[in-house]
Amino acid sequence: MVDMNDGIITAEKLKACIPVQLRITDPDYIVFVPQVNTAEVSDTGNEHFLVFDGPDGSLMAVWTQSSVENYSAEFPPDQHIVFAQSTDEGVTWSRPRIIAGPKKPGDGYMASWAYPLVSTSGRIYVLYSQHIGKYDTYFHHAGWLHGIYSDDNGRTWSKPQNVPVARSINDNPDASMPPNILCWQKPLRLGKDGKYFAGITRWTSFAVRRSPIKDWRSDDARVEFMRFENVDSDPEPKDIKISWFAANEQALAAPFPGHPEVSACQEPTAVKLPDGRLFCVVRTSSGSPFWSVSADIGETWTMPRRLLLRDGGEALRHPLSPCPMYDVGGNTAGSGSYVLFIHNHDGHYKNFGPTDTSQHRRPIHIVRGHFQANTDQPVWFDEPELFMDHDGVPLGKPGTSGRLDLALYASFTVRNGIPVLWYPDRKFFLLGRRIPVSR
Repeated sequence: MVDMNDGIITAEKLKACIPVQLRITDPDYIVFVPQVNTAEVSDTGNEHFLVFDGPDGSLMAVWTQSSVENYSAEFPPDQHIVFAQSTDEGVTWSRPRIIAGPKKPGDGYMASWAYPLVSTSGRIYVLYSQHIGKYDTYFHHAGWLHGIYSDDNGRTWSKPQNVPVARSINDNPDASMPPNILCWQKPLRLGKDGKYFAGITRWTSFAVRRSPIKDWRSDDARVEFMRFENVDSDPEPKDIKISWFAANEQALAAPFPGHPEVSACQEPTAVKLPDGRLFCVVRTSSGSPFWSVSADIGETWTMPRRLLLRDGGEALRHPLSPCPMYDVGGNTAGSGSYVLFIHNHDGHYKNFGPTDTSQHRRPIHIVRGHFQANTDQPVWFDEPELFMDHDGVPLGKPGTSGRLDLALYASFTVRNGIPVLWYPDRKFFLLGRRIPVSR
């Protein structure tokens, strides 16, 4: 076995350990494996992995790729958006092609956090955050919303255009400063008119509010929602109209422990309930996810509360890490059967604590949820079951210490009745795993 825990990763060690590490989370599908031939490997950062149904019946995917996730200006600013496709239900995939952002450091400003919308005519839009070289909170969060589209199933793409975004009281008062907005899941088709709907995290500008403690987990962040009003009319990206809900003072918030004036409410996933409502789960710094519900197709939301197994039950345990929830029946009116993915601890894992986010974001537990009518919390959950883990080997760009986390910047598809979780493993491999039928 190759020892990868003795400091800095080398290309030789990385190449030697890939065959074992590729299979350690027991994937059913392999979408992307970085090529490791020299010390100058440029595609070892892979995350925000969104697989979706293409208009031609294929599976398509967009994700953010880089040499290493660009957390600050100290790293090479080479994040870019890539596109890949499978015509055999995920068994094989095309090599990813860059559709936005730089091919290498110095080749323009980075592009990040793309998400797809497919119109009824088959036009594929990809919207993403375009960096402009200035930021006020986090280097990798700031950017203007840009969009491109393809009318030929991803073979060619339009030139990027700016998509108008509403300003918030939590943005920098300087309107020339881009907002800090992330949409981390695929938008859902909702309502009778089938408009796309998505939740976002809007990080508060440091010019507006700073946390009283030195802990990035307490930096203020709140959840809002977007509805795309005219995508099915095939507008140019600059003419896409977005309605914003839970904005400004109505944004969803979750108090940081000990500092109720600060909100740590991030990364919403919304699912449809059989009674027509929407149910949303968010990550927090409180040791548990929180939940909220909307009875008017996402325009107004209840105050977020701690997520329990059921009314009066124990709280589900999870640190400040992605906790996506999906409908196992697919994009229907709401099947009533769901899966939630959590770490099943509150951030205290082995020798790590809540601030050690790159180490404690594992293992992954699956929690099955079931709609319950006439209850307070409308989805009740079974006990968590271990779903996957690895053996503690870090992966990443040669010359770095790599990553250990199974942070689920993931997506979900249901095709031919088969639900599949598509996930990044240590933000290195991109994989898929079928969800077993509930017992």
